[in-house]
Amino acid sequence: MRESLAYQEARREEWIDGKIVAMSPRPAFNHNQVSYNIARIFGNYLYGKKCTPIAYGMDLYLDDDNLFVPDFMVVCDPEKLKPDGVHGTPDLVVEVLSPSTMRNDKTKKKDAYARCGVREYWLVSPEEKSVEIYRTNGAELILHDIYALHPDWQLAQMTHEERAAVVTHFQCSLFPDLEIPLADLFYRTF
Repeated sequence: MRESLAYQEARREEWIDGKIVAMSPRPAFNHNQVSYNIARIFGNYLYGKKCTPIAYGMDLYLDDDNLFVPDFMVVCDPEKLKPDGVHGTPDLVVEVLSPSTMRNDKTKKKDAYARCGVREYWLVSPEEKSVEIYRTNGAELILHDIYALHPDWQLAQMTHEERAAVVTHFQCSLFPDLEIPLADLFYRTF
């Protein structure tokens, strides 16, 4: 099978704790769609505001030992934005999980983000249609909550009370007036 032209280039890599680590070879459709949905939600909300939404592909120079390419970031300090990427700690980082990189996203990268002062960190699973929200306590990123989109067949089997208790929206702590519907986050995914 012929390899896509877009991936005949050099392999993408990140630096994690001073070591070169290969990134996922190519994102699956759901990964790409979720990344786009997040960028669209924040792009629309932040249009004309101080903070800058940054979609996938931008280098993040977190510190001397960590160079990442997150799926999405929000940076509220314009001094951190440079032509070649973000230099310093973003306020929000989102990683969309892939089987080949999720271990690093949940451990080493999360720890590096915590050490550098990321205020909120999301781990989004396109397969489970869930989002884990971590918030800083000043020293580490602590799990705040996990939200999941329930499929229609599952909702149909619930009682009225159970359906009423299902969480369908959540908020980013940085922007309390931004309600994020889970259905929008996972829009047009399989």
